[in-house]
Amino acid sequence: MADKNEFHDDRAILDIHDMPKFFPWVGLSLQHMFSMFGSTVIVPLLVGLSPSIALFASGVGTLLHIMITQRKIPAYMGSSFAFITPMLALMKTTGYPGIAQGVIGVGIVYMIVAAIIWAVGSDWVDHILPPIVVGPIVMVIGLSLAGSAAQDAMMKNGKYSLLYFMIALATLFLAIIFNMLFKGFIGLIPVLLAIVCGYLISVFCGIVDLNAIASAPWFKIPAFDIPGIDYKFHIDWAAILAITPIAFVTMTEHMGHIMVLDELTGRDFFKDPGLNRTLAGDGAASLFAGLVGAPAMTSYGENIGVMAITKIHSVYVLMGAAMFAILFAFVNKLNVLIMQMPMPVIGGISFLLFGTIATAGIQVMVENKVDMGLKRNLMIASTVMVIGVGNAYLQLGKFQFTGLAFATIIGIVLNLVLPQKAASEREHEQQLADKAAEEEKQRLLHQRHLHK
Repeated sequence: MADKNEFHDDRAILDIHDMPKFFPWVGLSLQHMFSMFGSTVIVPLLVGLSPSIALFASGVGTLLHIMITQRKIPAYMGSSFAFITPMLALMKTTGYPGIAQGVIGVGIVYMIVAAIIWAVGSDWVDHILPPIVVGPIVMVIGLSLAGSAAQDAMMKNGKYSLLYFMIALATLFLAIIFNMLFKGFIGLIPVLLAIVCGYLISVFCGIVDLNAIASAPWFKIPAFDIPGIDYKFHIDWAAILAITPIAFVTMTEHMGHIMVLDELTGRDFFKDPGLNRTLAGDGAASLFAGLVGAPAMTSYGENIGVMAITKIHSVYVLMGAAMFAILFAFVNKLNVLIMQMPMPVIGGISFLLFGTIATAGIQVMVENKVDMGLKRNLMIASTVMVIGVGNAYLQLGKFQFTGLAFATIIGIVLNLVLPQKAASEREHEQQLADKAAEEEKQRLLHQRHLHK
């Protein structure tokens, strides 16, 4: 349990160091695992890696992150989408050995940056990331995923499906009903219940392959790819340079997630446990992933969305989800059961999860009383949101800054270079001041005239 002298966020049903009772703990942890499962396994499926290994690495990576951040940050690590393009290219040439070196390189880069921040401090974060930058970036994190959620909800093999969309909407509305109308434990697991109900509806509608589940063996050891054991290790600089630089892009996304968690939990994780530890935690997760045959890891917005909806911020719940992920990596039938989860179910629940992240950005600006009447603030917020949500990426050769990463950089630069007030605003203020001075002068002259 938490130290009595430690800050406790009373807005939360379970704060970061609150430990739930056993049976609610199981349900809450499964809810987090179900929420991240689809995204975590789809990356290795797209690249040609083992989903079971990715699931295993996500669980171990989450435990490493929580340990390195001193059990102070409730974050879940999952497969990163940012590295898919170079991994696909390397899979055709070097195979996984080349990918592994790039993923390990990503972990090392995170560790090096974490060490530099540990040496120089992170006080600069508050200066470059005020609420007018943080709020829009947080909104972009949620809204930039809206298109993906809509595609999952509507499309079947590239074509619009009314059945899929109805299942997605049923899943969404069930989550809202469970969240709004139920009390007690049921009210704490609306996402899990909605996913289960959506899955059952999908089974009834005939879009789940039950034969694949029935024929899957109960237990199966994941096909680990360990350097020096499963393949001969040799340094491939081309593979390392193809993947490693993208770490600087995912760092900006990592900082965005930390901003959302700051807002949700009422804390400043950039200061305690420190940005150096949060980056080191991410780096350790990717380092481990590269050593066992998995893609690079990153913190997941889906799980942040679950915390925003349920107000359950306990690290013990995330640790439970990580342990379930490790277990499910070996229990093959359960693994296949979840891998058969229909895309409209994932899309329907994503409407809610990604939307809650976006609204956290609005909350940042409201609580900090950001004045959107100022042209400076309007310029920053407008630019960041449209570039980020529109995914206006910057391509430099093979190196790509995603819309989110580019929007973050643009927001930081605009915040640093734009004056606090536009020239027209300063001119208007001066005119008002001159007018007030003239009125005061006339008032004093009038008073003197009356005294005479």
